[in-house]
Amino acid sequence: MHKYTQVMNYNIFTDDLEKLTVTDSKQIINTINPHSYVTAKMDFLFENALRKSDILLPDGSGIVMAAKIINRITITKIAGADLHEHLLRILNAEGKKCFYMGASQKTLDLIRKRLSHEYPNIVTQFYSPPFKPEFTDAENDLIIDLINRFEPDVLFVGMTAPKQEKWLYTHKDRLHIKTACSIGAVFDFFAGTVQRPSQFWINLHLEWLPRLIKEPKRLWKRNFVSTPLFLIDLIQYKIGIK
Repeated sequence: MHKYTQVMNYNIFTDDLEKLTVTDSKQIINTINPHSYVTAKMDFLFENALRKSDILLPDGSGIVMAAKIINRITITKIAGADLHEHLLRILNAEGKKCFYMGASQKTLDLIRKRLSHEYPNIVTQFYSPPFKPEFTDAENDLIIDLINRFEPDVLFVGMTAPKQEKWLYTHKDRLHIKTACSIGAVFDFFAGTVQRPSQFWINLHLEWLPRLIKEPKRLWKRNFVSTPLFLIDLIQYKIGIK
């Protein structure tokens, strides 16, 4: 059994990442950070997708801080990139299969190339879906059929939050998979099309800062709107209002 704790009404995984395995039974793994927490307050389907994850990882220094302030426990941040690398090591060691659904074909081709060098024992399949807010029923049927015919041990979904979590939550019962996880920007990090901040910034819990400087138009709301709203809720949980 894994270890969990309730942080601001979410059941957060607090165990060692190395204890996560690719099980025979279906499991959905998602991540939560202050921005997704705030977004979920205004999106019921997204909130359900997060709450009903089999494993919800603390992918954000704000979540780690909340656990320390409210629960008085120390937990470790686990980013989507950390989860991705961990699962790839398992798949490679056991010669298993994974399916990447999301991103552009260019990004997927770069992922395929890197995997062939670094994780040659993994059997892979890829699909770049249409770039649009929602898929049609026919498009969803095609995606699900491609995944099910491949029967991956791990399905990686990368379409940005909250689209990816909602898609996986909506269709999980139709998917023939063992483990599925929504990892968003990790596709670009692993492909090298977007550079993940160095370990220096990660260790300082400031991974968000270099990303904000590089992509201010896309990330300003996350840092200057969602973070303050998250901190307000954190204080309310701490003093018992929530």
